[in-house]
Amino acid sequence: MTHSPTEDDHLPIYEDLVRERGDAVAEAQTAATHMQHQAAELLNSPDAHGPDRPRPAHHPDGPFTRP
Repeated sequence: MTHSPTEDDHLPIYEDLVRERGDAVAEAQTAATHMQHQAAELLNSPDAHGPDRPRPAHHPDGPFTRP
């Protein structure tokens, strides 16, 4: 018979590892979310393209307008 995990099941080995070493999965998720927000902010900032770089075609000032 196959056992299906439920919310009431506990994983003592995993819990022990989390206590000893930290929750690497949760830390990775937090870091990934933080990096996504940073990347979005940088890509959407007006200075992201710099004065010597053309703006993307979807930018309201056009592809070759400088600030």
